[in-house]
Amino acid sequence: MTFLLKADIAAGLRRDEFFPVFQPLVELRTGQLAGFEVLARWNYRRQQLLMPADFIPAVEGSGLIDGLTIAILNKAFAVPLLAHGAYMLSVNLSPFQLRGSNLAARIAAAAADAGFPLDRLTIEITESALVNDLASALQVAAELKAMNCKLALDDFGTGYSSLQHLHSLPFDELKVDRSFVSSMTERRESRKIVAAVVGLGHSLELLTVAEGVETQEQANMLLWLGCDLGQGWLYSKPVEAAELPSMLADLRAGTTVTVPVPLEEGSIMSLEAVPTQRLAQLQAIYDGAPVGLCFLDRKLRYVSLNKRLAQLNGVPAAAHLGRTVAEILPGFFPRIEPFLRRALQGEPMTGIELQRSLPDGSEISLLASYQPARDEAGEVVGVSVAIMDVTHARRTEQALQEAENHYRHMMQLSPNVPWILNNQGEVTDAGFSKWEEFTGQRHEEAAGNGWLKMLHPDDVEPTQGAIRHTLETGEPIDIRYRIRGPGGEWKWMRSRGSPRFALSGEIVGIYGVLQPDDEKQISEVLERCQLELQAALNAVPVGIILADAADGAVIVVNPKAYEILRGTVFPGQKLVEYRQLKVLNLDGTPIPPDEFSLVRSILRGETIEARNLLFERPNGTRAHLVVSSRPIDAVDGHRIGALAMIQELEA
Repeated sequence: MTFLLKADIAAGLRRDEFFPVFQPLVELRTGQLAGFEVLARWNYRRQQLLMPADFIPAVEGSGLIDGLTIAILNKAFAVPLLAHGAYMLSVNLSPFQLRGSNLAARIAAAAADAGFPLDRLTIEITESALVNDLASALQVAAELKAMNCKLALDDFGTGYSSLQHLHSLPFDELKVDRSFVSSMTERRESRKIVAAVVGLGHSLELLTVAEGVETQEQANMLLWLGCDLGQGWLYSKPVEAAELPSMLADLRAGTTVTVPVPLEEGSIMSLEAVPTQRLAQLQAIYDGAPVGLCFLDRKLRYVSLNKRLAQLNGVPAAAHLGRTVAEILPGFFPRIEPFLRRALQGEPMTGIELQRSLPDGSEISLLASYQPARDEAGEVVGVSVAIMDVTHARRTEQALQEAENHYRHMMQLSPNVPWILNNQGEVTDAGFSKWEEFTGQRHEEAAGNGWLKMLHPDDVEPTQGAIRHTLETGEPIDIRYRIRGPGGEWKWMRSRGSPRFALSGEIVGIYGVLQPDDEKQISEVLERCQLELQAALNAVPVGIILADAADGAVIVVNPKAYEILRGTVFPGQKLVEYRQLKVLNLDGTPIPPDEFSLVRSILRGETIEARNLLFERPNGTRAHLVVSSRPIDAVDGHRIGALAMIQELEA
């Protein structure tokens, strides 16, 4: 190191050999530039660059430290980029400058000459500067605060009586010493010190600044701990004023600043909250959670727990603290110890279902999670435990299972086929044994859309269309289709069901029942009978007329009757319309409609044997007919209609 005399320092000040360099202060949360710390350099005799460690002790001993500070500040204030921007500037004061000098007035004059607002200037004071003459330091600090300067306590934790100093002086910032920052990723002790300093700063509502940030890992950890600003070679080395535009361009382009990220994706944290606020937020969640929560240290002692866990354990919350799980739950501990030990080894244990006996003899079902709790460097420091009482849920599940078993048993006994379709229209459950009885198709073949193979080809598309309609509209389904029996015969079935809706209103499936369609079967039989009857009536050489007893409406007129009566009698013709017909006795006298043979059989139930009469056709010609009629009664005796037979005699 160069040996310096007071004359050398004075000459250097006269020759303007001292100059400032600037190191950025970066917001850890955003990566945005917040300001610069101003550091001194000496171009000694314009031949050799000296660092502060080379000349500051000599300058302090020479009594010229105030002059050096003002010279550096004059040049820093004069940088246009800084004078007219919004960036903060920080500068260190020597301990010797806090002993009753007129430094505050000289700083104010320098700022006024350059037009630099002093509310953007932070004066950094080291702890060692406060040890020897705290009273003088208080006076200087008060003067600086009166000028709207901010105060920062530098190198916190490396000196003496730090808490007293924080209490005594009106500091705005707290700087974490680089010695702790540089080793925090390797040494747990350093991490704890940094965490304590940052937490203390925030609890006192001070801005926290970390010096010596050189790696992204350090920046990540500082952010996780809640530190506000970072300073160090990760962002930039100190640069001269001429290099500031280039540094700013790099910072804005993101080439030198990487926004730190949480240590683990999904970590519980809030970048909008300082640690004390975070603690309050988490405490509120902790206390209000319906789940039992606690933190156990590596010796499985309760460090913290919430009210719900105390209730589940049946022990007051205060009685847990400092005691082990084995002490609180001696009978239950052997069952959960393996999970706790595995969590201490770093293995997450989730979804552990346990049964626990209570003092009254009852049992509760618990769902437990044992998560390894890690510090900032990822070391396991304890176990985070979450316990949920799922007794009611398990009892509900058991009741549902029993109900389902009863339902399935009922389905097996039902003469019909209950069925369930999902929201894709596929069968998920049904009375498969009954379906197999109807069709011969096995369970595994019928599931999904396999059951459609047993439908008549003509009925598949209408059935699928009805299902789609119900899924789209929410309307009930009611459809008939034919299924192939084990012997290959076709059976008519009727399928009815209604959609089931979720709470959101979406259809989750359709529930229904399939049963033989007796009505359709009977209808088909009747239709066949009617066709057979019609064929027989068409074949006979005698005219036949069938009428309904309810209103005398004609149901059937066979071709022979139609030929004889020249179409004057036709299906659908009712009793009142019979008056249009002209029926005569053989002597030519009219026969009233009430005396027609068919009418007498309908109204009075008479059987009329062969009766000779004349029928006058619309064209005026007359036909000689032989007519007989008889009523048609049901099995129970009530009249359902009448039949008339007509035969034309040759003239």
